[in-house]
Amino acid sequence: MSHVTTHVLDTALGVPAAGVPVRLDAVSPAAPVASGTTDADGRVGELGPDRLAAGVYRITFDTGAYSAATGQKGFYPEVSVVFELTDEDAHYHVPLLLSPFAFSTYRGS
Repeated sequence: MSHVTTHVLDTALGVPAAGVPVRLDAVSPAAPVASGTTDADGRVGELGPDRLAAGVYRITFDTGAYSAATGQKGFYPEVSVVFELTDEDAHYHVPLLLSPFAFSTYRGS
């Protein structure tokens, strides 16, 4: 399993957000780590390696592409979540709850 995973839910439609392009990057030093697209369940099965070094990372969700694909008019063309990976042995799950004019995230399990 990837060290970092994500799950996107479309709270306006009440469904998993399928087809959202997602990118994982290291912040310092800046470097791409992985990318993927959410599946029918709104998940990216493999987002990066099984193990990452401690550091600051960014997950970027291309919410504009998702909005266009679902015919919604969204306010946020992109959502970036920056987080610190401190425990190299722990799993990090970063879900995104999305609607056209709001989003929220939290550290999942």
